[in-house]
Amino acid sequence: MKLAFVLYRYFAFGGLQRNMLAIAREAQRRGHRVVVYCTDWEGERDQNIEVVQIARRGWSNAARMTHFSRDLSKILADESFDLVVGFNKWPGLDIYYAADSCFAHKAFRERGFWYRLAPRSRAYLAFEAAVFGPESNTHILEVSVAERQRFIDFYDTSAERFHTLPPGISRDRAAPNNWQEVRETKRAELGLGEDQKVLLALGSGFRTKGLDRSIAVLPALAALNARLLVVGDDKSTAFEKQAEQLGVRDKVVFLGGRADVPDILQAGDILLHPAYKENTGNVLLEAMIAGLPVITSDVCGYAHYVRDAAMGEVLSEPFDGQAYAGAIHKALSHDAFHWHKKGVHFAETSDIYHRPQVAVDVIERRANR
Repeated sequence: MKLAFVLYRYFAFGGLQRNMLAIAREAQRRGHRVVVYCTDWEGERDQNIEVVQIARRGWSNAARMTHFSRDLSKILADESFDLVVGFNKWPGLDIYYAADSCFAHKAFRERGFWYRLAPRSRAYLAFEAAVFGPESNTHILEVSVAERQRFIDFYDTSAERFHTLPPGISRDRAAPNNWQEVRETKRAELGLGEDQKVLLALGSGFRTKGLDRSIAVLPALAALNARLLVVGDDKSTAFEKQAEQLGVRDKVVFLGGRADVPDILQAGDILLHPAYKENTGNVLLEAMIAGLPVITSDVCGYAHYVRDAAMGEVLSEPFDGQAYAGAIHKALSHDAFHWHKKGVHFAETSDIYHRPQVAVDVIERRANR
């Protein structure tokens, strides 16, 4: 088959971007040709996957996305693809990979009248309706079953159009046999003492993932001699200012986007992910198979894995800073060997690795129909 994959922007350290590339590689491995359409590609390219960049036009993000959609339609009309697979919401998709939550729920349940009138909101609602509306034939690769009902409530989407995907965690996140050696080497490289407790915040989108909550809890962790390592490609100015105001700027280290995340996981003692919104949360599972306890919020789609495996704490809304500090203290009362053993068991007994394979299975079945 010849497949068009559509992703507005690719950057190396984005979760959606990594998932798109994993699915594209699985499709390519099965003998299908994949062409990726995007505006930007930041990072190394896979030589086996063709990338076509569409120039950005427009002053606002909504205008640029609207122009991209129109330009894409013209390009695809001149090409011959078996299926068009979108990783953002666009008109004309055969399959949509549903990484984002329901925008209509946000616009109509969480925001006011004027928010819905903004050009950005009108554009996003139109894109979403083109995918989920009852007149659409787009099939949906869902990563969060909980989000399905919201789409059905707002768009009367047929349940038969949804296909549930398992997590797609890379096995390189699992703790290696020499994890202690990796831990010592990476901690030395990062200038971390063995007596320090290393808290990790992983992932781009600092605000959505609750980085402000993790910085705010640091004064309550003074007795732990803790340091917070922040890994992700996002603007840090506001969070640096917050840390400065709280007197903990020396305890927060922004590492930017990194390619050595597996080693950084081994250097850490705990993952902090008190997100405000998170459709899934692959990073929770990545930390767990690496042998780290996780403290997260119950808005994360994959939070139930943490609870079921007893690999940390899941915090209920409304968020409570004292409960957050208490959960961190409790998790860190156990040593690295305790969590490593639990992580190995979870990694060996949980099926959390096959999202790309299942996604391509669905794509192939859809093409055959």
